[in-house]
Amino acid sequence: MGSENKSLEFLNEIGLSSSNIGSYINGQWKATGSSVTSVNPSNNQTIAEVTEATLQDYEEGLQACNEATKTWMTIPAPKRGEIVRQIGEALRAKLNPLGRLVSLEMGKILAEGIGEVQGQPTLYCSDDILCPVADHVAIRLANVIRNEIIDMCDYAVGLSRQLNGSIIPSERPDHMMFEVWNPLGIVGVITAFNFPCAVLGWNACIALVCGNSVVWKGAPTTPLITIAVTKLVAEVLERNNLPGAIFTSFCGGADIGQAIAKDTRIPLVSFTGSTKVGLMVQQTVNQRFGKCLLELSGNNAIIVMDDADIKLAVRSILFAAVGTAGQRCTTCRRLFLHESIYTNVLDQLTGLYKQVKIGNPLEKGTLVGPLHTRTSVENFQKGISVIKSQGGKILTGGSVIESEGNFVQPTIVEISSDAPVVKEELFGPVLYVMKFQTLEEAIALNNSVPQGLSSSIFTQRPGTIFKWIGPRGSDCGIVNANIPTNGAEIGGAFGGEKATGGGREAGSDSWKQYMRRSTCTINYGSELPLAQGINFG
Repeated sequence: MGSENKSLEFLNEIGLSSSNIGSYINGQWKATGSSVTSVNPSNNQTIAEVTEATLQDYEEGLQACNEATKTWMTIPAPKRGEIVRQIGEALRAKLNPLGRLVSLEMGKILAEGIGEVQGQPTLYCSDDILCPVADHVAIRLANVIRNEIIDMCDYAVGLSRQLNGSIIPSERPDHMMFEVWNPLGIVGVITAFNFPCAVLGWNACIALVCGNSVVWKGAPTTPLITIAVTKLVAEVLERNNLPGAIFTSFCGGADIGQAIAKDTRIPLVSFTGSTKVGLMVQQTVNQRFGKCLLELSGNNAIIVMDDADIKLAVRSILFAAVGTAGQRCTTCRRLFLHESIYTNVLDQLTGLYKQVKIGNPLEKGTLVGPLHTRTSVENFQKGISVIKSQGGKILTGGSVIESEGNFVQPTIVEISSDAPVVKEELFGPVLYVMKFQTLEEAIALNNSVPQGLSSSIFTQRPGTIFKWIGPRGSDCGIVNANIPTNGAEIGGAFGGEKATGGGREAGSDSWKQYMRRSTCTINYGSELPLAQGINFG
């Protein structure tokens, strides 16, 4: 990158320079659009330039991808799994520079020595001073690439030998009925800035082993991550003499996203972003009878019951509310405290908030990095004004930190559950705190918002837990007990209900969304008995 900025020299290790081509088309790097700047949110300085794709580039890429799909879907699934295994190994080999790039371009914190857990970190010292908490959370966030993409590659390799269909008893003699799963064709993946490569892993690893090609549009503000990850995937395809168009990627704006949503050659579109934009994507895809997988806004709540382990709850709330500077879809944004422990929990939590180190995400010990863009800071300021106008009381934080970067104070707000702002997702480190008396009241409050992604309750009563996870409990897609709202494991299906979109990614049987199911009946006899006992002719 040049001697004038030694801190960016690591970008050379992942194929990046001061000027980069932002789309991978038919096995070639090609883009004919305008040039955009990738910016470091810690200081708003330029990292590098990227040439974006045009709609003409998109069309060229899709034509090639459509042809490459015909080859890829005929390769046996375990062989496809081997390619994904190699992609995982390529990511492992570049874990450190990729992790640094995520921290640099997105703004999330990174512990020194990515992927290396030093000792057995704990959240508190014996005297309950916040000391290793920063390193603990930093380690978890720095491992996004390891825990998401690489683990997803490993998961997908095993899955490639388990894409099984059911055998169904037929009511007709000498007949066999069973399910066959086949690839959809092309899967479009549109990702957001906050997890610029992890969400790709949830989708692409599964899509590829299921026999689909992938068209990826990364977030406009994290183009370098899109390019760096694509380069590693492209090298694996080239080394195996496979068409590069099996994995096609674009850096670009809304026009590329709209083209993906409208394109009848793409049977499934996975979109991660706001509910507002997700609804538009869904309507566009539905108009052409395509399938949509949506991961949208979250307005997640933690409930702390009167019998909860308070120390465990406070540690969890801190991580859930301030991790990634409140820019996770699973960030805890609402906290419901039983009236009997309300003051105790709130006093401990506000004390910890005041000890949180805010700063350069690449520096050891930093717990909260910057918001991603200047616009995010403006939205934070507007949100605080709305909160105050609706009767919210700022207990700690609430201000923008004067600096070159996009830093704000983690904020705790005491507010009525009836305030309209509580129903909305303010994408930053703002936590609304409210009081309740009964479990039924707390569950009703949890379920009272349009979104339904993640939720958690802290209690030691088994009966309370089973009511919480039951039919009259939380209405979210992720329902936890005694852990934070964030930090989901890849083995389970990830996603939410209501305005969160209803999509499911990663583990469990999420793979079925990336394939088409055929029910097949074979008559191996000489008679023609009809189903439902029908006699015809």
